[in-house]
Amino acid sequence: MNNSDSTSTPVAIDTISRRFRRKQALDSVTLHIPRGVVFGLVGENGAGKTTLIRHILGLLRAESGTVRVFGMDPVKQPEEVLARIGYLSENRDLPDWMRVRELTLFTQAFYPDWDPAYAEELRDMFDLDPAAKVSTLSRGQRAQMGLLLALAHRPDLLLLDEPSSGLDAAVRRDILAAVIRTVADEGRTVLFSSHLLDEVEYVADQVAFLHEGKLAWNGPLQEIKSQYRSFTLHFPQPCAKAPQLEGALSWEGSGLEWTCLYEGEIESGRLDAGQLGASIVEESEPSLEEIFVARVTGKRNRRVLAGKEG
Repeated sequence: MNNSDSTSTPVAIDTISRRFRRKQALDSVTLHIPRGVVFGLVGENGAGKTTLIRHILGLLRAESGTVRVFGMDPVKQPEEVLARIGYLSENRDLPDWMRVRELTLFTQAFYPDWDPAYAEELRDMFDLDPAAKVSTLSRGQRAQMGLLLALAHRPDLLLLDEPSSGLDAAVRRDILAAVIRTVADEGRTVLFSSHLLDEVEYVADQVAFLHEGKLAWNGPLQEIKSQYRSFTLHFPQPCAKAPQLEGALSWEGSGLEWTCLYEGEIESGRLDAGQLGASIVEESEPSLEEIFVARVTGKRNRRVLAGKEG
């Protein structure tokens, strides 16, 4: 990768795979994350999200394929890579014996680009008492403290691995609206991994969906959502079971009225529904969570059916 590529594409992952004993954690994943976006990484628990982030941090070496962060190998050049990354995990491991002020000064010593004024601005925004011991901070305050430490050196890449896990709505709002969006608007990049899909939909420009270690889809959020539609169909006669409509990922309903989540060309879906003798009484754009659940449930159902046929 040349220098201009590394500037425009801070993270370039190409066909990486990783296995832990019998589990294939990542399976030939290719993912390029451009500069200046909030990139949402979604998937079930165990889908490979944290494993992918650990490769970006250089904590794991790819068994096959390559990982480049700002054009560098994070395993071979950890100091250069980590100096440009801010990281917050759901564990939020912080030294309990330190005070907020002490921990801030301690962390500052590792980063030449540390911005003391910005650190103080974040501390004030999060209402963190500089004299408070870390051990006395609530779960939400620990997350805010971790975010302050991750942001105050103004990293080119911010990695957030389930940052809102267990937090109340007010703290989640602070993290999402006041911080993530600001970082992206300043031309830096955020990789945001979360199982809270309403959060991802709220802030992400692009989304990648990992399923059982494989990349199921990846692209601009609105482009992905435009490929799905929720149709509520009314039939002239009651249906004893879910209708057969190509492209329908899931069905809910009974009798005369059924609602499906449809994947494909929207006009084709409307025409196919008409071929079933049904009229569309309601049509809407599904949420990212509805799409995710339908995709995962559909994959499970197809595996079950394939097993029965075998």
